[in-house]
Amino acid sequence: MCRENGGSSDNEKTVHDDENEQVERIEAVGEVISHNARHLIHCLSIIGQVEGHYILPPQNKTTKYEHIIPALVAIEQDLSIEGLVIILNTVGGDVEAGLAIAELVASMKTPTVSLVVGGGHSIGVPLSVCAKRSFIVPTATMTIHPVRMSGTVLGIPQTLSYFDKMQERIVRFVTGNSRITEKRFRELMMRTGELVMDVGTVLDGKDAVAEGLIDELGGLSQAIECLYSLIENEPKEY
Repeated sequence: MCRENGGSSDNEKTVHDDENEQVERIEAVGEVISHNARHLIHCLSIIGQVEGHYILPPQNKTTKYEHIIPALVAIEQDLSIEGLVIILNTVGGDVEAGLAIAELVASMKTPTVSLVVGGGHSIGVPLSVCAKRSFIVPTATMTIHPVRMSGTVLGIPQTLSYFDKMQERIVRFVTGNSRITEKRFRELMMRTGELVMDVGTVLDGKDAVAEGLIDELGGLSQAIECLYSLIENEPKEY
């Protein structure tokens, strides 16, 4: 009888420890793993600004790429994790950091699905299309515009060349991981008259799908069901 009570106490402690670990993980890096589900999937959020080589002010809501990159490596090699869902609501941020995260996700064998719920702006566009299947809710928006840089820059031809090459990398990645053509993407990127004191285009959820930028219009349940389908139809390795 004492052994049974002791075992129950140990189980409760384990459950409590697991819950605490989940809460700490969510608070620290915005991640959570769903254990009691049809398939074991990992949820990763990209919220606020993508922080790269420079630390942003403490009042900014940020996603740090030094947190995301090790998490992606761990997810890819963890045999218990069957899929990854990425929830995005980002205003953009560091171009190289965002593109690095997008490239890693695109190269994963683990089934991946992305869901844009508030916005996928600027470098959030490559992050939105990097998964094997992308979703966007009707009220979300995506802003497409040329590469911009704040602060002091050198006024020399090499600076413009650097910007052009960076822009080309983004265009190549987005068009290679979505159904939008390069010509149409550049048209949206350079459109005038829509953004105040800037060039570019804002697409809502329906328009993003119509343009071929995002695969499907839908919410969380549709994204999760699609991820389950990718997992179940994935060839098994023995």
